[in-house]
Amino acid sequence: MKQLLVCFGMAMLLLCAAQGQTRHQTYCNPINIDYGYTPIPNFSEWGRHRATADPVIVNYKDDYYLFSTNQWGYWWSEDMVNWQFQSKKFLRPWNGDVYDELCAPAVGVVGDTMLVFGSTYTDKFSIWMSTNPKANEWQPLVDSFEIGGWDPDFFTDTDGRFYMYNGSSNQYPLYGIELDRKTMQPKGTRKELLYLEDWRYGWQRFGEYMDNTFLDPFLEGAHMTKHNNKYYFQFAGPGTEFSGYADGVAVGDSPLGPFVKQSDPLSYKPGGFARGAGHGSTFLDKHGQYWHVSTIVLGVKNNFERRLGIWPTYFDKDDQMYSNTAFGDYPHYLPDTDKAGTFTGWMLLNYKKPVTVSSTLGAYSANYAVDESMKTYWSAKSGNAGEWITTDLGEKSTIHAVQINYADQDVDSSFLGKMPDIYHQYKLYASDDGRKWRLIVDKSDNKTDVPHAYVELDKAIRARYIKLENIHMPSGKFAIGGLRVFGRGDGPLPDPIKQFIVLRTEKDKRSAWIKWNPVDNAYAYNIYTGLAPDKLYNCIMVHDANEYYYKAMDSQKPYYFSIEAINENGTSTRYPVVKAE
Repeated sequence: MKQLLVCFGMAMLLLCAAQGQTRHQTYCNPINIDYGYTPIPNFSEWGRHRATADPVIVNYKDDYYLFSTNQWGYWWSEDMVNWQFQSKKFLRPWNGDVYDELCAPAVGVVGDTMLVFGSTYTDKFSIWMSTNPKANEWQPLVDSFEIGGWDPDFFTDTDGRFYMYNGSSNQYPLYGIELDRKTMQPKGTRKELLYLEDWRYGWQRFGEYMDNTFLDPFLEGAHMTKHNNKYYFQFAGPGTEFSGYADGVAVGDSPLGPFVKQSDPLSYKPGGFARGAGHGSTFLDKHGQYWHVSTIVLGVKNNFERRLGIWPTYFDKDDQMYSNTAFGDYPHYLPDTDKAGTFTGWMLLNYKKPVTVSSTLGAYSANYAVDESMKTYWSAKSGNAGEWITTDLGEKSTIHAVQINYADQDVDSSFLGKMPDIYHQYKLYASDDGRKWRLIVDKSDNKTDVPHAYVELDKAIRARYIKLENIHMPSGKFAIGGLRVFGRGDGPLPDPIKQFIVLRTEKDKRSAWIKWNPVDNAYAYNIYTGLAPDKLYNCIMVHDANEYYYKAMDSQKPYYFSIEAINENGTSTRYPVVKAE
């Protein structure tokens, strides 16, 4: 029997190779799904663009289902890398032509049934149900769910009782209420569960640098997870526009509290290429590993231009819940591998390295394609076949994967909402000298929309130059927000940091000034921080600087810090842990 299974496995691998398919073992944030173009007209005045946020993933019958804001449908996947879109508007005749019928949706599973409900205060939206969402088979469970709620969340407890949570405001709390599973009517009255406390928890302060006082922070995105008989009530703050957008968590012994907040957020990613990790949900994969999917901030064409990221998530021995976002926008292993959720160790090989291009549109400089900022991009003068960009790694390196992050430049004015039958086509070439090229990836027959195309090579290659050639764009110019090459260089690891200083202010213990000696052979640094020497769960990647103002601390507790230097060859040893009282 074992020999038969081995033969079957080899046959499947040969079949995939014959069909030109790659068995992916890794993924890279932002996740590569066909994000729809925002359907809200006044959100598109600076240009039509892709956007979604507020994701929920549920594991239903060993498939993963992804719902998010304003997509006019949902995705499903067997492996969390190949996502199939199902077109569906969750509307009833009396709702009219509502463009955001599934804004910040609630998705729950009751028995063998999936339930879906979109945010609403004024419209009487339906709760929809399905026992076959893969086939897009849905019917209303409740025609008009009259109590409504914005940013709702459904939770089925292990005893079968059913709850809804909701709230999105900079004035009001998050609420929770039990619902009757048969009628979906409330049992009792809703309960106030949680407010933000930015006076204590620094990460909850409003603003890109947590120093903006013209608005109070926003509290939203409730989500409940039960683990080891404890209830982890998750919430987002302080605002979806900011790199510090994060999900916090409060822990209780019952689904309606009371809850005690964890000092640090469970998902936090203020640095690097893909920034922000707020308003999301937590789910178990089919192998028992937890993951957290949440919102990544982009905010170029509109404040609410956003993407999605998935982070491995854990519970430690003291019941603290955390997501690992260190190298969170570098390749990580997928659930179906024995290294699920771990970093591959493939480094970024082309940060601010020399770039040549076929043409440049205005001020959209070629260097913007390799500056590790999602907010900047290079654009060619056209979207024609033959436009190209080449990145020089500086020396021959081992290359494992390439991520192509397309930017929306001059998207056709008809693009509004979910667009079917649009696609990207391209070729990737490698070279040792920049003159003789060999084809390594051919997507000239691709018919799928891949705005964040991630290509894991079947076998690592050796090269110094990577060239991306456009074949077809869905619309607009050939524009790249990030051409990112991952692998390992042959040189030495970066030198260890020799001095690392953390100055926590006496006036406001939510904040600290962090400074270290620069390392000549490093392009970035990872600052690790947490509430104990062995609990440095949060990480901030810093480029082009040797200081950082950290404003995310709980003012009532001591903190611990460490740091490592990063280059194309790996990371330095970490600096000994520093305590800040």
